[in-house]
Amino acid sequence: MAAPRRPGALAALAAAAALAACGGDDDGEGTPATPAQPEVQFSKPERVLERGEAATAVVDTSEGEFQIELDTRTSPKTANSFAFLAEEGFYDGTTFHRIVPGFVIQAGDPTGTGTGGPGYSVDEPPPQDTEYLRGRVAMAKTAVEPPGRSGSQFFVVVAADAGLAPQYALLGRVSVGLPVCQRIAQLGDPASGQTGTPLEQVTISSIEIKRR
Repeated sequence: MAAPRRPGALAALAAAAALAACGGDDDGEGTPATPAQPEVQFSKPERVLERGEAATAVVDTSEGEFQIELDTRTSPKTANSFAFLAEEGFYDGTTFHRIVPGFVIQAGDPTGTGTGGPGYSVDEPPPQDTEYLRGRVAMAKTAVEPPGRSGSQFFVVVAADAGLAPQYALLGRVSVGLPVCQRIAQLGDPASGQTGTPLEQVTISSIEIKRR
């Protein structure tokens, strides 16, 4: 499972871009050598959120807390899948395995390699006018997967505008704690480019789903 490439990336990254769409490189370079937790697999997500239901994901990390207002209207299947995994404890102990300063921070891989997932996928293409602006949260996919396909990996945009095509399923937006996301973004190695090698390990302690 990979992540988006910054528009205008060097030609040397072209081959890697063919395999990645938003988050981390498939070769696992710069990621933890051991899984953050045992990789639990599911056949499909259970229904835990209804379309249009107001819900927030409270993400507690080693760098502080931020909250994601889930977009259950535009992306009911994507939001439900994320909430299901969160309530199963799937994200507990996982890391931000790809951190690209000034672009995105990505997490949600139980293996910490950029290739892991929950054992199933969800398809929910975003609207064609979707823009990935600062604070937007979307789901990662590989370049060969169709628009809107997702597993468990998600990314937060920390750039003013990531300049990405509408390929990534929308999850929501950071409603509280964007400075925490920006702080995490500073912990990526600038020299690693799009690989986004973390300089320090940033761990997700838990994700709590709050319904309103």
